[in-house]
Amino acid sequence: MSYISSSVRPKFDVLSEGLKNQILARNVQICTIHDLIQVLEDIVKEGQE
Repeated sequence: MSYISSSVRPKFDVLSEGLKNQILARNVQICTIHDLIQVLEDIVKEGQE
């Protein structure tokens, strides 16, 4: 189950529903903005493959 910290939640909440669902499906722990950026970068890289 994915976890989004309360400090990052406001940034996460402005993302599109599709993007939020992709992030949540990864079962990741997002504790900092850097964690969120890393997951977003991974999604972009996978989309380019």
